[in-house]
Amino acid sequence: MRYSFENLEVWQMSRELVNDIYKSTSTFLRDEKFGLTSQLRRASVSVSSNIAEGSTGWSKKDQSGFYEIAYCNLTEVLNQLIPSTDLDFLQETQLTKLRTKIDQKRRMLNSLNKSTHQPINPSTHKPINQ
Repeated sequence: MRYSFENLEVWQMSRELVNDIYKSTSTFLRDEKFGLTSQLRRASVSVSSNIAEGSTGWSKKDQSGFYEIAYCNLTEVLNQLIPSTDLDFLQETQLTKLRTKIDQKRRMLNSLNKSTHQPINPSTHKPINQ
């Protein structure tokens, strides 16, 4: 039995990001085990976790909230990759590849999040209950 989130392309791609981050951080200094290494790994796992949680949301608002958190987690990963590159833990080429993947996932999450918003009734400016 597969859960609905496993069918989402953005979730599948977020799994790839986790693998990329774990492989990239495996070469970080041992001193960074509880610093950038841990932060990057947790943030990348949070992306897929929040997508999965969002797919089971009881309401569109709940779903949207989890997708927004996953989007923020992607931003957090990118933010942490930049100083990792500045500190020479990552090569610039690695950052560029990861940034491209992150940008793609951010666009997909943005689209997924938009799909959870209810249409607005133009006369009342309130969500139309479906």
